[in-house]
Amino acid sequence: MEGQRGKSVPQKEPVADDAYVPSPRRIERERFRRARARRATAIAALSTLVTGVVLFLVITNSPGWPRTRATFFSAEYARKALPEVLEGLLLNLRLLVVCGAAVLVIGMLLAVARTLRGPVFFPLRALATAYTDFFRGLPLIICLLMVVFGVPALRLQGVTTDPVVLGGSALVLTYSAYVAEVFRAGIDSVHPSQRAAARSLGLTSGQALRHVVLPQAVRRVVPPLLNDLVSLQKDTGLVSIAGAVDAVYAAQIIAGKDFNYTPYVVAGLVFVALTIPLTRFTDWVTARMDRRRAQGGTV
Repeated sequence: MEGQRGKSVPQKEPVADDAYVPSPRRIERERFRRARARRATAIAALSTLVTGVVLFLVITNSPGWPRTRATFFSAEYARKALPEVLEGLLLNLRLLVVCGAAVLVIGMLLAVARTLRGPVFFPLRALATAYTDFFRGLPLIICLLMVVFGVPALRLQGVTTDPVVLGGSALVLTYSAYVAEVFRAGIDSVHPSQRAAARSLGLTSGQALRHVVLPQAVRRVVPPLLNDLVSLQKDTGLVSIAGAVDAVYAAQIIAGKDFNYTPYVVAGLVFVALTIPLTRFTDWVTARMDRRRAQGGTV
C-alpha cells in the first residue's frame, strides 16, 4: 500500500466528440432541395422573360404605337424635363419630412385622446372620434380644394395664403386621421394585463400608458406606419393643385407648352424610384418583426 502511494495514477485523456457527419439520406435530400430551387428560379426567369417579350411585341406592334411613343416616351422631352422635375421633387421631399413629423405627433395625440378612460374625458373622446371619422371619409382631393381655396377666401388677418403651407396642412389633416387609427389599433392590441401589472407596481394611469403601453403599441404598428409614409410621399404631388411648383407641376408646365406628355412619365418614374426603396424597407421591417415575434422577442 505504501509503495503504491508514491505512484501517480494515470489520468484518462478526454475523448474528443466525433464531428457530425450527415447521413447519405440527408445529403441526398439537401441536393434535391437545391436542385428544385435552381429549377424553380430558372422557370420563373424564363416565364418572366417570355411575358416581357410578349407584352413588348403586343405594344410595339399596335397601330397607335408610333404616335404614343412620340407623345409619352420622347427622349428629347425626357432630357428637357428631368432637371425641372428633380428640382420640383425637392419640394415634395420637404413636404414629406415636415408633414410626416406633424402627422405622427397629431395622430398619436388623437389616438391617446380616443383611449382615455373616465366620463370626464368623454368630450375629448367624442371630438377625436368625430375628427377621425370625418377626415377618413373625406376624399383627400376635396380636402385640398377646401383648404387651398377656402381659407384664402375667408380673408383672415395673419393667416397665410401660401399654397405650399395650405396644401401641406390639408395633407396633415387627412393623414393624421389615418395614423390615429393605426396608433389606436396598436394601443388596443396591448393586453390589459400589461396595464394592470403597471398599476400594481404603483404607476399612475398616465405613467402606465407612457412607459408600458405606448412603447409596445408603437413597435407593433411600425409596418403600417411606414405604409402610410409611402402613401404620403406619393400624395405630396397633389399640392400642385394649389399652384405649388413641385415635381408634378413642373412636368405640367413643360407638357403644356408643346402638348407632349413625356414629362408626366418622367415625374411618375421619379416618384416610383423614390417609393420602391421605402416599400422594400417596409417589407424588411415587417419580416424582421414577424421573425422576432415568432421567436418570442417582442411582446
